[in-house]
Amino acid sequence: MMALFEKMNAAVENRDADAYLALYQDDAVFVRHQSGVTMNKTEFSEMIRKMMASDDVDMGQRRCIYENDDILVVHSVNDYPDGTREAVLMACAKKDGKIDRVETGATPLRK
Repeated sequence: MMALFEKMNAAVENRDADAYLALYQDDAVFVRHQSGVTMNKTEFSEMIRKMMASDDVDMGQRRCIYENDDILVVHSVNDYPDGTREAVLMACAKKDGKIDRVETGATPLRK
């Protein structure tokens, strides 16, 4: 069975928003690192679709820091349309093989 990270990585590389979003529980929540605002799957799906549709967003090389049945921790360096770059750490809580909650932390980087 393919690890969740491998599925996530393939979806990002293929810019396949549907495959990426299928990795999340229907009641999953995404906590935005900048504001602490919590988004439901419908709300963060819109953000993911826009990011994957944009040639100006580079979600960078991802590394799996750790994965087991309960958690997936991923690190990447992302470039955004406004010219900014961030090192992003995603902590994804898992339930029944899918992501139930994701929280991110980002550190601004110079290009």
